[in-house]
This record gives sequence, structure tokens and C-alpha cells, in this order.
Amino acid sequence: MAHIIKQRSFYRRLKLFLAVFGPGIVVMLADTDAGSVITAAQTGAIWQYRMINLQLLLIPILYIAQELTVRLGLVTRLGHGELIKKHFGKFWAWFSITTLLVCCVGAIISQFVGLVGVGMLFNIPGWIIVLLTTIFLTTIIVTGTYHSVERCAMAIGLFELVFLAVAYMSHPSWSAIIKGLTSTPLLTNPSYLYLAAANIGAVVMPWMIFYQQSAVVDKKLKTDALTLARWDTAIGAVVTQFIMIAIIITTASTIGKTHPGESLNTVHQISEALTPFLGKTAGEILFALGMIGASLIAAIVVSLTAAWALGEVTGYKHSLEHHPREAPWFYIIYFLTLSAGGMLVLSGINLVNLSVAVEVLNAILLPIVLGFLFLLALNALPKPFKLNKYYAIFVGVILSVTSLFGLIAGVWGGVQLFY
Repeated sequence: MAHIIKQRSFYRRLKLFLAVFGPGIVVMLADTDAGSVITAAQTGAIWQYRMINLQLLLIPILYIAQELTVRLGLVTRLGHGELIKKHFGKFWAWFSITTLLVCCVGAIISQFVGLVGVGMLFNIPGWIIVLLTTIFLTTIIVTGTYHSVERCAMAIGLFELVFLAVAYMSHPSWSAIIKGLTSTPLLTNPSYLYLAAANIGAVVMPWMIFYQQSAVVDKKLKTDALTLARWDTAIGAVVTQFIMIAIIITTASTIGKTHPGESLNTVHQISEALTPFLGKTAGEILFALGMIGASLIAAIVVSLTAAWALGEVTGYKHSLEHHPREAPWFYIIYFLTLSAGGMLVLSGINLVNLSVAVEVLNAILLPIVLGFLFLLALNALPKPFKLNKYYAIFVGVILSVTSLFGLIAGVWGGVQLFY
């Protein structure tokens, strides 16, 4: 009898976890978007294994930031933009949303960069890729509820796990990896600083803060789900960073070994890191699946973030539970965000450099986003959910150091490299 009761208790906990599970995994899989894949590949090609330690360091930082968004969303039942508006006024809400929209358009550009790059592998014109992707993603959103969109996004994002398998198959040198972990280039090296900023911006992204807070609100999760939502976030943080490390290892073991220090210029070059181990056809197909998964899930998340955030500030209906006739502006903003990114990608500029620059922009804007996040955590949470004194100091120091390093490294490294 005791065994049956214990088994039922386990199934109840599992059922509750599966009900809560989703926003953290989705946002973290979206975190390893096309821009992140390209940035990690560029990192492995130029610096080999020397930035794996940065990826490991970013796991707790990413969790700390996203846990605050979960706590704020579950407790206040308000999205991030709406909460800024309530506590700091319309001006600061619009200021924050403006920086978010810049990041969102940049992120959508990165997703189309990845998808167009995959199309080039199979000789499919870029405009066809952009058109089909926009139609596909718009159809998913218009015809689905939050739960169906979340399940679809997770299914698409799981294709990214192919990068873990490829990293294992590349048979990296463990002694070289350990050496890379212990040899950090001088912080005066502008190339290293610029790519370090890009990696920070590729992991702690402004739109992630807005998305996960809005997602737990739209999913109607309550405060009793906080512990499980934290697990959802923690698991996602580890998975996304291991995918980033896998991409660095793969390119460092191939391109980084044969052409050390040489910058990548096309998405096609990244796919070539896989072909020595899988053959040309299999390598290109697996790379395509991983990049498509990374790009599509991020495109869904980023476009939803823009539509949710604008709705929170302007007051228009902003939920996937509303039919397009009930919330026309929500769906229009989603579509316009997708379209803007697609059109910019077709301009013909260097797509790899563009993607890395987008991630650097994310890092430069982190002081604004993480600053508001920390202030909200101090001011908007009631007593049972407030940060205790010592944890608040710890979080404040971590977020400040991350923001300032991203800002300084991105600006100084960029100025030194390009001017």
C-alpha cells in the first residue's frame, strides 16, 4: 500500500512539473539561436578552446537573471514592460521597450541569416527562404494557443541537440581543451574582447528577460509553481551552454586546427566543420537541422517578445489566447518584426560579421536591461518573495560586472578593431 501511495505521489509531482515545464526550456533553446551558433563557431575558429571557460561562467549568470524574471512574472502576474511602466512610469517603459525592439530586430536578422545560409547549402534562393519562413511562423502563431506554440517551439528547438552529437564525433583533444581552459588571452587584445562581448550578448540576451516573464504570465502559472519553474530555467541554462560549448569544440577541432586564427565569412564554412566526420551530405543535413531548429525557435520567441512587450506598454490585447480578430495589433507586430528582419538580411552584407555584431549590440545594451531587472526585483516583489539582503548584494554585483564588462568589451573592442 505504501508503495502505491509513493508511486502516485511521484506521478502527481511529475504531472505538475510537466505542466510548469516549458518557458525556461523554450527561452534557453531560443538563446542558442542562429546568431549564437555563428558566434560560437567564430569563437572556436579564431580562439579554439580559450572561451569555453567563459561559457561555463555564464551558466550561473544566465540562471540568476532568468530566475528573477520567473519570480517577477509569477508573483506580480505582469509582463516585464508592464511592470516597468507601473513602477517607473511610461517614459522609462518606452525607453526600455525601444532598446528591446532594436535587439528583437537584430535577433530576427540573425535567425534569417542562419536560415538563408542553410538555403545556400542546397542552392535555394534567399528570398524563397525568407518568404516560406515568414508564412510558416505566422501560421503557427495565428492558429495556435500558448500551449500549442510552446510544444511546437520545443519540438523545433530539440534539433539543436545535434551539435552535442557532432562535438562528440569530432574527437577533440582533451589536453588541448584543458590547456584552453587555463590560457586566457590578454584583456588588451581587441579581437578577444570583441568576441567575448559577442559571447556574453549571445547568452544573456535582452529579449529573453521580456519573453520568459511574459510567458509565465500567459501560461497562467502561479506562485506555487516557482520551485519547478526554477528547475525548468536551470535545466535550460545548462543545456543551452553545453550546446554553445559543443559548437566551439566542433569548430576548434576542425577549422580552428586546419586554419588557426582565421575568421569565418560564410555560414557554409561552419557546415564544413562537420563534413570531416560525417561526410559532405550527412554533415550538411545535420548542420541544416541544427541551424533550422536554432533559427526557427528563436524567431518565434523573439517576435512574440516584441508583440507582448509593446502590448504591455500600449495596452492592446497581447495574448496567444486571443483570436487575431480580438487582438489584431498583437499579431500585426509579430508579423512586422519577422518581415523587417527578413528584408534586412536580403541586403547582401557579410552575414557572419552581421550576426556577431548583433550579439555585441546585445552586450552593450545589457546595463539597461539588467539594471531594470534588478531594480524591479528590489521594488516590485512582496516580502515572502523578496531577495534577502546578502543574495541581493550578490546578484547586484554579478549583474553589474556582467553588464559593465559586456559594455566596455563591446565598445572598446569594436572601436579598436574597426577604427
